[in-house]
Amino acid sequence: MQSTQKLQVLRPDPDSATPLYLQLAHKLAAAIQAGFWRPEEPLPSERNFCDLLGVSRVTARKALDLLYEQGLILRRQGAGTFITPKLEQPLTRLTNLSEMLKQRGFTPGSKWLSREVVAASPEETSRLNLAPNSQVSRLLRVRTANDTVMAVEETALPQTLVPNPQLIGDSLYEFLSVHRLAVVRALQHIAAVNADERLAGLVDIPVGGAMLHLIRVGYRDNGQAVELTHSWFRSDFYDFVVELHR
Repeated sequence: MQSTQKLQVLRPDPDSATPLYLQLAHKLAAAIQAGFWRPEEPLPSERNFCDLLGVSRVTARKALDLLYEQGLILRRQGAGTFITPKLEQPLTRLTNLSEMLKQRGFTPGSKWLSREVVAASPEETSRLNLAPNSQVSRLLRVRTANDTVMAVEETALPQTLVPNPQLIGDSLYEFLSVHRLAVVRALQHIAAVNADERLAGLVDIPVGGAMLHLIRVGYRDNGQAVELTHSWFRSDFYDFVVELHR
């Protein structure tokens, strides 16, 4: 279906008691969730919305602003407005984010916020089974898919195994594999959380926006814990899928 045809079915009813911008927002949200608009597909300009649907620019802008706040669309400066990409990860397979993004046709990326050696926190000491007063190499970065920020990731590694975190490149798991520290098993916990001011600013969502918080402890083949990672994903970008058998 062409964009023009897909827009025509969104035309609001001027005789309805519901404000025009809410009608437009609700219809477009339903169309996105039903799959009529594909992830990463560009939306027409506000002017095209106005011309094809017979609404004012204020109405079109308010409808799009509402969908942006809900995380259904994203805006790229100089490029336009797009349907938010959605990623699905099966929970039964150990994979890293870079691998998963490449398999789904996205270009993975990351921006380091810090890579430093610090004293281990009580949680890091416990989960990584470290001796008291140990140090860890702690990494903090934002993860991107096609240059769109989708997650914040904080990782702690035993400093005895990874003494210089500055040597780690885009893929942590590739680095660990090269240095014979490959993660072969992991325990992962998932919880729904609301973004605080810091997280919201890093992933460009409103404060209080829904996120998925993952805590992963990765183990080597000898049973040693080598990785503790906290990841906060935008829930509008990311789904976890479990296949069940009876």
